[in-house]
Amino acid sequence: MTIEITNESGVSVDETVLLRLTEHNLAQLNVSPDADLAILLVDEGAMESLHVQWMDEPGPTDVLSFPMDELRPGTEESPTPPGLLGDIVLCPQVAEAQAQAARHTTLDELILLTTHGLLHLLGFDHAEPEDEREMFGLQRELITAFHASERRRA
Repeated sequence: MTIEITNESGVSVDETVLLRLTEHNLAQLNVSPDADLAILLVDEGAMESLHVQWMDEPGPTDVLSFPMDELRPGTEESPTPPGLLGDIVLCPQVAEAQAQAARHTTLDELILLTTHGLLHLLGFDHAEPEDEREMFGLQRELITAFHASERRRA
């Protein structure tokens, strides 16, 4: 599995945590170890440009996902085939503001946003209430399991 993380945001981010998070989540979702994924951290200006271009909405946003091969979660018996998952674009400046409002760390917010973006790459959405419950429930499960695995590492 290739997970490429590029930080062009100008903000210091613990990329090793994002890498462990993504590896953990992909394993939990039974995605092939031969799947590829890119995570790009950008500043507010770059994120605003992408947000306008792809979503036709003004201002920077926290996370955007760009799926490529339309891969879906697998099972233990039948993992997701190899392929290109796509790109997750994060804006640490927006994440920092959201973290302050939520009263947790910027890294916790980036963990949430990275997991959220990954689920979008795997076909999850939250446009309808039932889909939102499913996606956000899975998001909580993945983050809780990741935090537990991080505590075991310590």
